Amino acid sequence: MRAVALTFHGQGPAHLAQDVLQTCSAAGARVTVFAVGSWLVTVPALGRQLLASGHELGNHTWSHQQMKELSAAQAVHEAVKGAEALRSVVGTAGWWFRPSGTRHSTSTIRAAAKAAGYQRCVSYDVDPEDFLDPGAGAVRDRTLAAVRPGSIVSLHLGHPGTVAALPEILAGLSRRGLVPVTLSQLVTPR
Repeated sequence: MRAVALTFHGQGPAHLAQDVLQTCSAAGARVTVFAVGSWLVTVPALGRQLLASGHELGNHTWSHQQMKELSAAQAVHEAVKGAEALRSVVGTAGWWFRPSGTRHSTSTIRAAAKAAGYQRCVSYDVDPEDFLDPGAGAVRDRTLAAVRPGSIVSLHLGHPGTVAALPEILAGLSRRGLVPVTLSQLVTPR
């Protein structure tokens, strides 16, 4: 299978996340949402719905700080409290940790992730910079221009342009024979 992982930084208005879930369901796509813990505890039913729909949840820290700027103790707090939020909402901290505010982890970030129970930090190779709100067309074009089999795509739930671009992104992936799967499915072929 020629698979890609569409990953979403999880925070923002719940109705936009619901729109993403509906779009993915209609296309048979599975995604991974890296939930910000402080957001997830405000929308616990949404977290449970994500898992029940065949998607995957990971940890994107407690409060979405710029991880590279934090002290070691602050980084541990962000990772551990994010893991605790996941456990309280869905019963597990998940497999994956993505640091906030940076594409790449540092030794301090990796140590914080390990303290929270994660063996590795997740990066990505496709970033349409949808968090800058460039519009649906730019998000679609940038994503489809860069994605390849095995890509990990970084998207954001809380941005209307991303939600509007998603149906065309999924259609473009399908035309190229690329299947959106969870991160666990991508890195552990079944």
